[in-house]
Amino acid sequence: MKMRIKMLVLSLSIFLLLGAGNAWSEIRIGLMCPLTGSWASEGQDMRDIVQLLAEDLNAAGGINGQQVRILVEDDGGDPRTAVSAANRLATRDVIAVIGTYGSSITEATQNIYDDFGIIQVANGATSIRLTQKGLQYFFRTSPRDDEQGRVAAETISSMGFNNVAILHDSTSYARGLADETRGLLEQENKEIVFFDALTPGERDYSAILSRLRNAGPEVVLFTGYFPEAGLLLRQKAEMNWDVPFIGGDATNNPDLVAIAGRSAAEGFYFLSPPVPQDLETPQAVNFLTSFNNKYDSNPGSIWAVLAGDAFLVLAEAIKATGSVDKDELAGFMHNDLEIEGLTGTIAFDQHGDRVGELYRLYKVDGEGNFIMQE
Repeated sequence: MKMRIKMLVLSLSIFLLLGAGNAWSEIRIGLMCPLTGSWASEGQDMRDIVQLLAEDLNAAGGINGQQVRILVEDDGGDPRTAVSAANRLATRDVIAVIGTYGSSITEATQNIYDDFGIIQVANGATSIRLTQKGLQYFFRTSPRDDEQGRVAAETISSMGFNNVAILHDSTSYARGLADETRGLLEQENKEIVFFDALTPGERDYSAILSRLRNAGPEVVLFTGYFPEAGLLLRQKAEMNWDVPFIGGDATNNPDLVAIAGRSAAEGFYFLSPPVPQDLETPQAVNFLTSFNNKYDSNPGSIWAVLAGDAFLVLAEAIKATGSVDKDELAGFMHNDLEIEGLTGTIAFDQHGDRVGELYRLYKVDGEGNFIMQE
């Protein structure tokens, strides 16, 4: 009887050891993205880009001989849904998570991943405060709102506008960018004739557009997202109000033109990192060729491409350290990582912010194309 018990214990020990080994026979990376909701086009491109990069990497042998598996969860572009998605990913043996799009959505998940000791690399979350919390496992491949606010203020000044209206949507991202830009413009003695928020998801913005027009601005800066920007442009045109609009980087999505219509969208300016067709790195050119071959199109916006950069960052960190330990990976990413990604050189500072300037000014032409301004 004792011998049988000993053999049973030995067998169980071997089983557990093999099970532990199998848990690391693949490298699991989570992806949290909005596959449903008003930002679904962003999330679908994020998924397609990250999975394509993982497929190419696995075909070349993986990372240090291990295959990479991407586990995807839909955050719906909603903070409450994102919390559920983050909790699911955190219990699926992922060593890191890519995502997400939207600062308020990302912020709802930061502490969850930090509590689990999981590295998070956001791709479309630009709110300043996200990297001011001392979370050592949080990084982002996107720039910060203070950089965008500086470029927005410089752009408005260079265009010669003095009376400025600023419209946001009260989200972490939009309000942060609005506050940052207002402060910089006021330092330049520009008059802010309107500063208020709309409610995202509504279908009729004629009332707030009337209030904006009555304030008499020379230009309107809208710091919210592309679905609302498209409606504002369409309804502004229906009112025969031709004041110029400038958008923040969350308006950089081709669906803006589809919502507004080409005529109403023509002349709209927005700030953004380079759109996919303007990326010039060899990595980007090769990747976009592969993406086109598979999906017969370019990614819709730069934010999904920045999710691809997040994947490349994680792959390099795991390869260079030969480890999936969170502290080793975070230390390498903070102090030693520098790669040529899809959107250029990527390195991080001590807070997890990306180092370097990315913003450009774009204008929508009569065909609905996004044209980078010199």
